[in-house]
Amino acid sequence: MPHSFGVRARTRHMFAKKFRKHGLPSLSQYMLPVKVGDYVDIFADPAIHKGMPHKHYHGRTGIVFNVTKSAVGVRVNKPVNGRILEKRIHVRIEHIRKSKCQKEIIERVKSNEAAKKAAREGGEKVNLKRSAKQQKEAYFLPAAGGDGEITTIQPLPFSDLL
Repeated sequence: MPHSFGVRARTRHMFAKKFRKHGLPSLSQYMLPVKVGDYVDIFADPAIHKGMPHKHYHGRTGIVFNVTKSAVGVRVNKPVNGRILEKRIHVRIEHIRKSKCQKEIIERVKSNEAAKKAAREGGEKVNLKRSAKQQKEAYFLPAAGGDGEITTIQPLPFSDLL
């Protein structure tokens, strides 16, 4: 058989709907509030063939640069031969989801602002820098039935067995 290199080649599982999730998208998907500068995930909906992105962009995250009445322009990074190109594609709104990649950053900014405000009112200095997870503190674990004393075990002195 000849080898197929079509646009939807090797997308059997990628463009398949999840179990009991078949059918057309809900109306809330069409009313998705998207603004320029938002981070969005590109997930092709196989029920809608029109405006479907190429399979390479499925699952990628990009930034919105244009919004039209039925589509969204997204800037996506694509690695090509060792370099990264910024591709600009237009995708219909059915194939877009709001990304949660900025969620942790936004929460951290809010908590930092609250901590700064509390520190200003209290007159103290607060450290807002993130730090790597530190090692655990040392502790002594007593034996299950023992009295909790520490015993030092020494090796036996060398003795010639011959």
